[in-house]
Amino acid sequence: MTEWWKKWFEPKPFHQGYLPEREGHQVFFMEFGNPQGKPVLVFHGGPGGSGKASHAAFADLRKYRVIVFDQRGCGKSLPMGSLKNNDTQSLLKDVENLIKFLKIKEKIVLRGASWGSTLALLFAEKHPQMVEKLLLSQIFLADKDARFWEFEGNSYFYPDFVETLKNKAGKMDIPTYFDAEINSKSKKKQLDAINYYGWYERVCGSLSPKWNNLTVVEDEDLTVNRIYMHYAAQNFMLKDDEIIKNVGKIKNIPTIIVHNRLDFVCPLKGAYRLHKGLPKSKLIIIPERGHVGKMLYKIAKIEFRKFLER
Repeated sequence: MTEWWKKWFEPKPFHQGYLPEREGHQVFFMEFGNPQGKPVLVFHGGPGGSGKASHAAFADLRKYRVIVFDQRGCGKSLPMGSLKNNDTQSLLKDVENLIKFLKIKEKIVLRGASWGSTLALLFAEKHPQMVEKLLLSQIFLADKDARFWEFEGNSYFYPDFVETLKNKAGKMDIPTYFDAEINSKSKKKQLDAINYYGWYERVCGSLSPKWNNLTVVEDEDLTVNRIYMHYAAQNFMLKDDEIIKNVGKIKNIPTIIVHNRLDFVCPLKGAYRLHKGLPKSKLIIIPERGHVGKMLYKIAKIEFRKFLER
């Protein structure tokens, strides 16, 4: 849990609320900073994560209007954990509606990390005329390489953990198996799914990994993992290499990419491929291990601020 003193220093929203219900979902959003400032839209990670006040802290809030929102079924969006009409294209449509609802007419800056980078790139490719800059980190392209790496690639370093997942899944695809488990009516099966597949991402990149022996989880933990497995079991509802195949549509958008050298969840190769496809991009490789890290966040904040001022 975040220490109370960290919460005290987090930015405070000047406006928050819900989008009108669409397809059974109400999307929650918050706005921070200067109401007349340059709009910056933040996509949170996951799938299954949530927007946080701390996600707005990278920008100079005297100059920028930072919008943070919770994707369908996530965070404070309603209904919590709903998988009905919860798919990638619907998330992008929600962003279009959010921009219209907030009456934003000018070009916007997009910020996304991990799955958030996936959505930011997809939105930019769909609406390049609406995007001024891209601020990205922990790139996840949701392509064939990413799917190969998740188990087969990581098996070079974590063969014991990958074997355990394969043994549990049997003849079924691993994400499909655990998606069925976490959506079963059996609490034991739900816990098993979280303890193994849900914890696997945290195992990757660790030098002394072990399964997390949870016996009780909060509803929020189930929601996060259930939504993630829903997307993973369907290849994140994207065509193979969809982002890179359409990258030419955003070649003129100034982009900055920050990525850890030894990211075992989203390997650097994806960020490098994206950088090579975007002539106006800058790639900053952080000498750090893991999908997240203090050095990555610190450098990203500094570099994003400099990039915004260009």
